[in-house]
Amino acid sequence: MENKSQDNNIMKKISTFIVDKRQGFFLLFIVAIIYCIISIPKVSINNDITSYLPADSETRLGLNVMHKEFTTFGTASVMVANISYDQAEEISKKIKETKGVSSVDFDNSSKHFKSASALFDITFGGQEKDKISIDAMSEIRKMLSGYDFYVSSTVGADSAKDLAKEMTSVLIITVIIVLGVLLFTSKTYMEIPVLIIVFAVAAVLNMGTNYLLGTISFITNAIAIVLQLALAIDYAVVLCHRYTEERETKEPREATIAALSKGAIEIGSSSLTAIVSLAALMFMQFRLGYDMGIVMIKAIVCSLVSVLLLMPGLLMLFHKGIDKTGHRNFVPAIGFIGKLANRTKYIVPLLFIPFLIVTFYLSRQTEFAFGQKDIPTIRQSETQIADQKIKKTFGQPNILAVVVPSGDYEKEGELLKALGKVKHVTAVTGLGNIKVSDYVLTDKLTPRMFAELTNMDINDTRLLYAAYSLEHEEYGYLVNEFNNRGVTLYEMFMYAYQKVQEGYVTLSSDTRENLDEIHKQLVMATKQLQGKNYSRMIIKLDLPEDSEETFEYLPTIRKVLSEFYKENTFLVGESINNHDLATSFEVDDVVITVLTLLFVVFVLLFTFKSAGLPILLVTTIQGSIWINFAIQALSHNRVHFLSYLIVSAIQMGATINYAIFITNRYLVAKKNMKISKAIGEAVNGAFPTIMTSGSILSSTGILIALLSSDPVISGVGNCLGRGTIISIFLVLFVLPQILLLGDIIIEKTRFTLQADTYQKVQSGNVRLNGHIRGYVSGMINANIKGDLKGKIDAVIDSQNTSIEHIDETESTAQEEKNQDET
Repeated sequence: MENKSQDNNIMKKISTFIVDKRQGFFLLFIVAIIYCIISIPKVSINNDITSYLPADSETRLGLNVMHKEFTTFGTASVMVANISYDQAEEISKKIKETKGVSSVDFDNSSKHFKSASALFDITFGGQEKDKISIDAMSEIRKMLSGYDFYVSSTVGADSAKDLAKEMTSVLIITVIIVLGVLLFTSKTYMEIPVLIIVFAVAAVLNMGTNYLLGTISFITNAIAIVLQLALAIDYAVVLCHRYTEERETKEPREATIAALSKGAIEIGSSSLTAIVSLAALMFMQFRLGYDMGIVMIKAIVCSLVSVLLLMPGLLMLFHKGIDKTGHRNFVPAIGFIGKLANRTKYIVPLLFIPFLIVTFYLSRQTEFAFGQKDIPTIRQSETQIADQKIKKTFGQPNILAVVVPSGDYEKEGELLKALGKVKHVTAVTGLGNIKVSDYVLTDKLTPRMFAELTNMDINDTRLLYAAYSLEHEEYGYLVNEFNNRGVTLYEMFMYAYQKVQEGYVTLSSDTRENLDEIHKQLVMATKQLQGKNYSRMIIKLDLPEDSEETFEYLPTIRKVLSEFYKENTFLVGESINNHDLATSFEVDDVVITVLTLLFVVFVLLFTFKSAGLPILLVTTIQGSIWINFAIQALSHNRVHFLSYLIVSAIQMGATINYAIFITNRYLVAKKNMKISKAIGEAVNGAFPTIMTSGSILSSTGILIALLSSDPVISGVGNCLGRGTIISIFLVLFVLPQILLLGDIIIEKTRFTLQADTYQKVQSGNVRLNGHIRGYVSGMINANIKGDLKGKIDAVIDSQNTSIEHIDETESTAQEEKNQDET
């Protein structure tokens, strides 16, 4: 009792300091807001999701090499529907003539013309973010404006910007919903502006402090503010409701101090469960989890700081308006749930156990996606629609890049031939099979063959070959079989072009034009396929990008590679990326599930000081997660693995609070009444807070699912919205029965060193049974049993003492019975 009194005194002193120094806190928040507003535009946003892959993953290693060694030109697949082949040929010519277009692949095969639809594979003269590529893409769109066309390309597209627009729409609608919910669940109208100010400040603080992190992903940047609103608004609601309760009997200052001192621990415990759940994301191998975890934890902390340090001052500032705008309670009483819990306390838990086993099994059957192209979303972007149209008509190409050490053109040519014979490989491109006239770039040409190809004079060609041999110190060729000297087309051509540019060789205008045209083709090929230390080859497969069949097939390609190169080879592509993600997911799934459970149980263990109670609460919420993904599995719709991991952590961290709200009230209420009545009081008392927070979180999730075209974020919204509704249902209609049936477990597993005691002030007709120390119309310290008509102000042993009201008629009847016995 002394420890609790000391704790209360400390909290009251801290609360008094915060309330009395509110002007100073206002100043600090103003300075912080100004800093954050300046910092927000400076936050660096990372649009490259692959940069969050583990550093030792094959995709990450291969991409690093490719960024250093090669140029990846912008490309586009453009489908024009409802046209003839002649029209398609005319369009192909116009696209080729467009400034900034390097090449267009189109022919009369079924790969490019099918079902009155033409597919043009376009390569631009610059990379996807270069102005020349963006301008060319814009011109092509204008050219095709009169046709039914679909463009699949990242050139000129800004997915981060599009996602930000979608999430802005979500945020606006969410704010409207929040206002509606708060109007319904609030006790005074003026508390709503206070809540909005607190959230706005917390959001600005979080967005501004992202600058301190250096760089955050575009997914985290887009979704953080919406999730912050949904997850943290109930902290402010709890404090606001505490204030209005205290204001009924206290002046504004004292009511604010009392509300803060009583609500801080509840708010702190609630936020801690969310923080530890989000912390589990930070242990993912896929570092996007760390990025989202750290930003969302910071969001919770910013909300917590704003509620505890700013909101008390705002309550004092607006207290007159809060007093004048009170309204009747719109939240209905739900006493029937307590009655239902008592009637079904032996049935529901026994049915819930096998139900959990079934849903656990079904949830493990959830189909996960590791790419984003094959995940359906309710709202689709222009690129997603184009991808689906092209896939339906021409199929979806699966492209892999093979990176090998450079320097041996013959070996590269042999590898290309070997890869071309492998099952499921439909096309292979590399320097070793790019054709120039009747030759490929790695063919060895004699002086005469080279002269015929380039229209150069044979004597000039021989001089070039001689100069080439001298520079490469191959003197033997100058005296032996010079005319049969073979040099690869690629090497000899680049050498000849260099000498022409330097003025050592003079050519006719026609020959020079021919040389320039071939050089242009070679430069494009070289930039894409030939690096200083590595060569790149492109493979096309007839397998899906994201499937178990493809993952099992990849070792076949690696086996062929190993026959030619023992090390320093890389496979890069969507299928490789998806396979890397699938591999890391196997570990991340276990890590997040185990750590989330351990962290939450640890917090609950020291919150309730009972070993059994945390297990009951976590089982209920974990059950809601299993049910959530069992439904997902039964729908046979794939969910992105990242959506699953994020929702698993957030659903546990956010909705465990609903169970905590009911449990807290139940433990307090059962000290004064039977557990059968206490559960009804607990559910009825916690219902407004649960519905406020739950309706906001679930509606936010549903909105995200409806309005976002990003498969990961849409999946988060869909699963989170559904999961929150399931959690609310279980907390209201299953948890009460579990608490009633498991009450003996709760009490038997308590590890407090002394029985809980509390100060009780009671007057009127009461029935006493147990140990009481204090004033009962006079000092008493004894075990007593009987009825009292008077006043109690005493310390109560809550485990061994019961005090309950009795009505006047029952008291009178008991007195008459006692007199008769006397």
